[in-house]
Amino acid sequence: MTGPLIPSGPLAYGTELNAVYAIARVVAETFDTDSGLDTVFRLARTIFIFDIVALYLQNEDSGELEPSYARALGRGRSRESKLVWGEPAAAEAFRTGQTVLRQEDAGPSIEGRERRRDYLGLPLMVSGRCVGGLIFGRFGGPSYPPEHIRLAEFVAWHIGQLLENRRMARRIASLEAQRELARMQDEFISTISHELRTPLGFIKGYVTTLLREDADWDEETTEEFLRIIDDESDRLCELIDNLLDSSRLETGALSLSLEATRIEPIIRDVVSRTRSLYPYMPLNVKIAENLPDMRIDATRIAQILNNLLSNAHNYAPGAEVNVRVSRRGSQIHLEVDDRGPGIPAEYIPNLFERFYRVPDSKNDARGTGLGLYICRKLVEAHGGEIGVDSEQGAGARFYFTLPIPPPSSESDLES
Repeated sequence: MTGPLIPSGPLAYGTELNAVYAIARVVAETFDTDSGLDTVFRLARTIFIFDIVALYLQNEDSGELEPSYARALGRGRSRESKLVWGEPAAAEAFRTGQTVLRQEDAGPSIEGRERRRDYLGLPLMVSGRCVGGLIFGRFGGPSYPPEHIRLAEFVAWHIGQLLENRRMARRIASLEAQRELARMQDEFISTISHELRTPLGFIKGYVTTLLREDADWDEETTEEFLRIIDDESDRLCELIDNLLDSSRLETGALSLSLEATRIEPIIRDVVSRTRSLYPYMPLNVKIAENLPDMRIDATRIAQILNNLLSNAHNYAPGAEVNVRVSRRGSQIHLEVDDRGPGIPAEYIPNLFERFYRVPDSKNDARGTGLGLYICRKLVEAHGGEIGVDSEQGAGARFYFTLPIPPPSSESDLES
């Protein structure tokens, strides 16, 4: 078949003609293949009678025909889940590219007229290639007259068009996904190159300065230069660690070392180091008493809190920051609350995505957009949840939860 065979004769008038044009319109306008198939076959049954319809498509890997769709609209509706109706007729139509009529006897296990099965098999053409077979089945006769066969061929051509629409939609989606991936890769390379070049530039610049033979640096200046080199080396290591952690978290290759641990010392240690690192940050901490022991990876919990405090320093410089730890039911609740500029509401849903950075941030904070993504993945790996509340101009509150081990786990915690 090279095009739709417009039905002619007495059936192509009135209701039948309306159904024919309705089928063509559905195929032209429908993007949901299953919904389109349901509608087309429902319309088809108003112009010729069939009890079942089944669609077989070629598996691109094995080359074999496989059932893809089946509906019982008349006799045999109670056996709708059986997808093997008329498979021999579908296979012959697929092999020959021609319309096939087959009559089968279901055998003595089926009583009455339904024992006789008439199958009309039609090849399904997509872009000039046969991709499967369409079956219309009647249980108990009568056989298909020529005008019904022409109508069935008309329907089969349009089903091929519906499948072509699906193929094109998937192709377009694939191309769009490839373009988006390429864009993300370009952005990633640009961001990482910039972030790596900055500390390397500092290190290279100050080392070159110290090595100048025409300059004699005093001890205080030398110490200052070395301190900057040390800080930028730490920054470079942090960037590389974040990249490695991000890759491992994305592939599920990062494992946790869960051990029985008190969480209070972890929090106080992180806060102490943060105060040393950012001496001008007004940092307060409040930890509830009698918190239970937790089964956690202490290093990763410290990493989460470090990232949140580093974000507060970078995006709310000089603002008061509060760390609070409390018990809420079966969870430990930790939050980092700053009094900074806050985050615009439209950016909040994407904050924990990989490589995402708030696009119109007014400060010059450096970063790759990996910190909050790593926090989310680590919290989820512990069985907890992470989130943020923020009002622009009134600060931001990042929080995460950790599940408290049930009482049955106490012996495990003590061992």
